Amino acid sequence: MTASTRKKPWQTVIGLTMMAVAMFGFGYLLVPLYDKFCEITGIGGRTADGPVQVELSDEINYDRKVRVQFVSTVNSGLPWRFEPTQRFMDVHPGKLYETMYVAYNRADHPVIAQAVPSVSPGRASLFFNKTECFCFTEQLLGAGESRDMPVRFVVDPNLPERVELVTLSYIIYKNDEATAVLAAVN
Repeated sequence: MTASTRKKPWQTVIGLTMMAVAMFGFGYLLVPLYDKFCEITGIGGRTADGPVQVELSDEINYDRKVRVQFVSTVNSGLPWRFEPTQRFMDVHPGKLYETMYVAYNRADHPVIAQAVPSVSPGRASLFFNKTECFCFTEQLLGAGESRDMPVRFVVDPNLPERVELVTLSYIIYKNDEATAVLAAVN
């Protein structure tokens, strides 16, 4: 090997460092890109982050029923019991419905939590519209407090015919930062 074809060690280090920075940047950008992709396509069951303005019309399809299943999961760091008041509801597309979830704080101090919704199958998330939901804001429950949390929704009449079951699932997480701030204030 001649001196002109040999790389100097510092050139290799710079090249590897640049590659590591590029890989980190690519990994960092994947999260918002994936979130935007899921929001646009409905893949992954993501639903709107806020209330959807739904014009209730005479488009209610009384000839069709869609079964909606309600599911809840509590993150292991949250000392709450959280569950739907009913597991299933048969709905007519186009009609406004309401259901409840119940949350109970088992801790001896106030806790702030946030629910993250998901709809499956993923394609159905484009046709499942929440007009009111506890998931739009953080929830504060005092020590031993219990609360009914309403969800109002409409299944769009354009939901594909082959979809007969839609699952609305919530995972509820403790907001450690907000709970710590609340504890410091009290």
